[in-house]
Amino acid sequence: MGRIVNSTYMTLDGDITNMQAWHWPFLGDDAMKAAQAQLAASDALIMGRKTYDGFSVAWQQGGEADPFAERMNSIDKYVVSTTLKDPEWTGSKVLSENVVDEIRALKERTAGDILQYGFGDVTRLLLDNGLLDELRVWLHPVLSGNATPDQLLYRETGQKAFTLNGTEVHDTGMIILSYTPAQ
Repeated sequence: MGRIVNSTYMTLDGDITNMQAWHWPFLGDDAMKAAQAQLAASDALIMGRKTYDGFSVAWQQGGEADPFAERMNSIDKYVVSTTLKDPEWTGSKVLSENVVDEIRALKERTAGDILQYGFGDVTRLLLDNGLLDELRVWLHPVLSGNATPDQLLYRETGQKAFTLNGTEVHDTGMIILSYTPAQ
């Protein structure tokens, strides 16, 4: 059975969206190795429409010379959306009806991890239905200072407790915090 692993990049002040302004200075060799290992351990990606729209454009431009892009393009992709009808990114399938049941079935038929980038409505759906197995927060040692409330990790939602199951400290000061939802 597959595990759903969420991977979220975040600043010290909770910004999870404006990566172009703060992410790149902290993406050292350690982080690249961790990102590649995380993707290599995954047999599928699950994402919402906004992530799909950004990733499909960005990663389709990569080619065989970029192993990360090649893996992103070759892996099975599942998009939770009621508006996307004909995804153009190779290997993409839209989940629009009975989404929770579809994701449960996906976990059953997947051997490796099912990777989800970012923290939004799909992540909340996974949490609310007991489908998220691990949350990895890539904490960047920077205050963004310009995120709007809808660009922060925090949203009004019910309380969710987590258990820390690992930390990975990088030379750039980035820390990957790994959590499992508490039972």
